[in-house]
Amino acid sequence: MALCYYNEKFVPLEECALPMTDLAIQRGVGAFESIRIYEGTPFAMKQHLERLEGSVEGSGIEAGEIIKKLPCVIRDGLSRLENGKFDGLVKPYITGGDINNKGSFPAPRFFVIFDEVHKPTEEERKSGITLEPNRVARPFPLIKSTNYLFGLIPLSKAQKTNFETLYITPDGEITEAMSSSFFLCKGGRIITAPVGSVLRGVTREIIITLARENGFQVDERCPLESELAEADEAFITGTVKEVLPVVRVGSQTIGGGRPGPVAQHLQRLFLLNQARWMD
Repeated sequence: MALCYYNEKFVPLEECALPMTDLAIQRGVGAFESIRIYEGTPFAMKQHLERLEGSVEGSGIEAGEIIKKLPCVIRDGLSRLENGKFDGLVKPYITGGDINNKGSFPAPRFFVIFDEVHKPTEEERKSGITLEPNRVARPFPLIKSTNYLFGLIPLSKAQKTNFETLYITPDGEITEAMSSSFFLCKGGRIITAPVGSVLRGVTREIIITLARENGFQVDERCPLESELAEADEAFITGTVKEVLPVVRVGSQTIGGGRPGPVAQHLQRLFLLNQARWMD
């Protein structure tokens, strides 16, 4: 059973509902985070909540008091689940509420969902995934908005085997995937778009740290679509995916169509170093 904190109490998720007047419903005004929980302990919760604070500020949502409450709400919720050994996902959402003051939202609502996590399958980890090109620039990349429509539209028209979409600007710069950070390996270097062009990915930052600590050269620049054919391998990172190999983007096969050693090594390093970021 999924648990939800809403209106100052914990209840089953199916008992929670937003008013139809909330601007999250009417205009897509809202921000959220996904925090991985391993055996009752949050992973990088501080970094996720810092990013959520930046997202709501960038959205014009006045949610300073809500941000202060969230750590206690999350820990209280975890204590109610599976004897403190919950393995899953916590998702805090902050909505625009009912008042739109010319782009400022002074009366937000918030809720926190505690639910199971849908991990990549063993086959996806073993064989790699395919991304569908999305040839637009992601709007407001520093805000983790609840509005994923522009990332989902190309996916709905593509093959159902595609994992998610990949933003590629009209100039051919690859930025990020719909809900993941994207990395390209070429000529002994790892290439990934810089923060500002993309969302500040929490797992992205951890993987860059681990890569540099272990002798990898990481270039923070936007890889080009034209570089896909020359790439040795590619992968995405994220809260749920951790490190997941990419073997094709659209019709372009990458690295012979098989997961490469860099992604596999970084996934091992991630698992070995998890304790460093446990909250």
